[in-house]
Amino acid sequence: MPKVDLYDMNGKVVGDIDLSEAVFGIDVNKEVVHQAVVNQLANKRQGTQSTKTKSEVRGGGIKPWKQKGTGRARQGSIRSAQWIKGGIVLGPKPRSYRYTLPKKVKRLALKSVLSSKVSENEIIVLDKLNFDKIKTKQMAEVLKNLKIDGTAVILIADKNENVERSANNIPGVKTLLANTINVYDIVKHSKLIITKDAVSKVEEVYA
Repeated sequence: MPKVDLYDMNGKVVGDIDLSEAVFGIDVNKEVVHQAVVNQLANKRQGTQSTKTKSEVRGGGIKPWKQKGTGRARQGSIRSAQWIKGGIVLGPKPRSYRYTLPKKVKRLALKSVLSSKVSENEIIVLDKLNFDKIKTKQMAEVLKNLKIDGTAVILIADKNENVERSANNIPGVKTLLANTINVYDIVKHSKLIITKDAVSKVEEVYA
C-alpha cells in the first residue's frame, strides 16, 4: 500500500497517508493511457473544417468555350477542380471525431496515471485547501510553499469557488473536482496536488 507525506498549506509535513493499492499502486499501462489521451483529444475536436465542391462554388454555369475546334482541351465549367477558384475534389467536410472507450479501459487508464504520479513522486496530498476569499496571491503562496515551480493540477473533493477562482489566473495551474478527474489533464501537468478529502472520493469511486 503506497504511503505518502501529508502536507499543510504552509508546505510542512503534518503526517502521512496510506493510499489505496487498487487506485494508486497498480502497474502503469502506457498503452491504455495513450488510448485515453487520444480519445479525449479527439472528442475535443470541433470537426468544422469544410471545403466547397464544384457544385458549391459560385459561378461556372456556362461552358467556357465550345467543345471542338478551338485547339484547347474541352472544358465544361470554370469551376472544375483544375481551375483557379474551382471546387475541391474530396476535400474535408464537417464531421464528428467523437468516439467512446470502454469504461474498463478508461478506469484502468486513470488508475495508471494516478499510480504513475505516486511512483514518480509527483503527487502532493494536502490535509485541506480552503481560502476565506478569492485571492490569487494566497494560492500562489501555497504553491510556493509546496515548491511547485512547473505546471500543476489541483484536485479537490467538492466545488469551492474561492479555491477555483484563486487558481484561475495562475499560468499552468488547473483545478478539477474529484468527479471531473481525467487522464489528459493529469498527464499534461507535471504535479498532482490533491486534498485528503479528494483522495477518499477518488478511492471510493475507482477502488
